[in-house]
Amino acid sequence: MKSSGIVVGVTAICVCVLAVAVADEPSPKPLRAGMIGLDTSHVPAFAGLFNAPNASRDLAGIRIVAAYPGGTDLPLSKNRVAKFTEDLRGTGVEIVETIASLLEKVDVVFLESVDGRIHLQEAIPVIMAGKPLFIDKPVAGSLVDAIAIFERAKQENVPCFSSSSIRFGAGIQELKKNESLGHIAGAETWGPCSYQDGIPDLFFYGIHGIEGLFALMGTGCETVARIQADDADMVVGTWKNGRVGTYRGLRRNHAESGAVAFGTKAIATTTKSDRYESLCLAIAKFFTTGTPPVTAEETIEIFAFMEAAEESKRQGGKPVLLADVLKKARLAVDAKAERAP
Repeated sequence: MKSSGIVVGVTAICVCVLAVAVADEPSPKPLRAGMIGLDTSHVPAFAGLFNAPNASRDLAGIRIVAAYPGGTDLPLSKNRVAKFTEDLRGTGVEIVETIASLLEKVDVVFLESVDGRIHLQEAIPVIMAGKPLFIDKPVAGSLVDAIAIFERAKQENVPCFSSSSIRFGAGIQELKKNESLGHIAGAETWGPCSYQDGIPDLFFYGIHGIEGLFALMGTGCETVARIQADDADMVVGTWKNGRVGTYRGLRRNHAESGAVAFGTKAIATTTKSDRYESLCLAIAKFFTTGTPPVTAEETIEIFAFMEAAEESKRQGGKPVLLADVLKKARLAVDAKAERAP
């Protein structure tokens, strides 16, 4: 009995010593993050989450330390970049004058520019510097540029991903995990769908609902047809094995986001949404592990879906093959590469 007491006492001491040692271990330094493009409300929202004094352990592993304002002639950009730049400066984030100077100060990069048309030119120096890169929606202003970004990232072995916050929101995630549905045989999503001049119709805001549609349906869409009316867009995709997924883009009247999953055993609906924390948690994990939560192949297919919808509109609503759209875009990417110095 006496020796047993000694063993218990020694064990308790060891546990206490281990606990003290663990408590004394310094927390790893957070990764230094930079932002490119301070012309979207995502900028102060993301900075508020990552740089909050009480940020969760996962978010606290990333700290936004520097930012490059950027901006273009797109009204949503030129009318907001000054305000969001000052908002960020007021939180202690250093504002720099060039992307090159930003890259000297950071480990990872958020590309936030609201105008997707300049994402390729902004992404290339980040990729060439070997910095892991998150690109906010839309990944680019064209399917050709989207493919070019991911191909360059693959060539340089730089982790890169893009996503709408809808994919990681509570509503879509609950539908994906709802075992009572059985297999998801089809889905419908809807949400606000405003357009911006110079950018394909669905790229700017339709991306949110279409990202949710692909989160539920997965890849493998083969054809797309689109009806455009004054109030809304209706885009119908046919997947392998005859599964059908639809997106309704709302431009007038009441507009909120939602989804229906048509399962083999049940049907479920959601209108749940959250802001940005779930997406930021996914970004934080990506930056610390180097593993994208959404593959380049899926994001490219999403943009091929939207480009096919654009082509269907030009053809009066006829179904368009994604394979044809992708082939045309890849030929354009190859032609650009050949002309490059």
